[in-house]
Amino acid sequence: MGGAGTAAAAVADVRLSDEVRRALAAGQGVVALESTILCHGFPPAERAGLAKELEDAVRGQGATPATIAVIDGQVCVGLDADQLARLLSASEVAKCSARDVAVVAAKGGMGATTVAATCLVAAAVGVEVFATGGIGGAHRGAERTMDVSADLGALGRHPVVVVSAGAKSLLDLPRTLEVLETANVPVLGFQTPDFPSFYSRESGLTVPHVASSAEEVARAFALQGALGLAGGMLLCNPPPAEVALPRDEVDAWIRQALDEADAGGVRGARVTPFVLARLAELSGGRTVVTNRALALSNARVGGEVARALAALRRDAGRPA
Repeated sequence: MGGAGTAAAAVADVRLSDEVRRALAAGQGVVALESTILCHGFPPAERAGLAKELEDAVRGQGATPATIAVIDGQVCVGLDADQLARLLSASEVAKCSARDVAVVAAKGGMGATTVAATCLVAAAVGVEVFATGGIGGAHRGAERTMDVSADLGALGRHPVVVVSAGAKSLLDLPRTLEVLETANVPVLGFQTPDFPSFYSRESGLTVPHVASSAEEVARAFALQGALGLAGGMLLCNPPPAEVALPRDEVDAWIRQALDEADAGGVRGARVTPFVLARLAELSGGRTVVTNRALALSNARVGGEVARALAALRRDAGRPA
């Protein structure tokens, strides 16, 4: 682990699991996994099983999973079984964006990391790939409210390949892509020209670039760093075709849920969890099935990219 990781560990009390530490020291592929999807994205009965499946999906591609969370005031990269059980059973777990991690840790609390926070911590310790479900973005009406997710800023600042099923469907997707362009974040479709909309394989929008393989993504990301582009990369992996939902159906559910949120006075950070919960109800649980499947698919692709990037780094270090 380099100087950045050492400094982070000293200042923020970042603790790497033995497995993650060994993998990084050996130059092996590591994939960061967020913990908000576990603590705030699924019913309690499904969380432990999903956590194991996500880690298994990464390992199945020859990479090491690194689930990130704040446990009793320590920023942990890679959770053991006891830490995971305590996180999932805790009565109060803060939802930590990048701005919250240090504060929650300083208070000795428990925290689940969002996309922005996971990017922050992963980059600090030298983890270059992160697999999630879907990123946040510009909310509908952001031109009035200025409600733009910290995820987009994190992608622009931290050198991490973020694998996701695009951005969450309830967002303003064209404006989200505009913000990413402004932040110099390359957006690639993984074997697709379509920008996925989380539950659906398409959004009516296209991506600027198509990546045909994990090796191509690894080469592009390595060259991006060599050229001095300091931020990350968004790799869009559509949900598996067998569980993807029709875009028009999802759009209708979203409109209804947003209308209900507005009528009920739901504002700010409460809108997204309210809408996601209503989508699960309106779809008869189909959105939850799709969410789980796409998260696992992204973890597998993340493992492929991490393995390819590690191999590229090793080859670059060998004498000619």
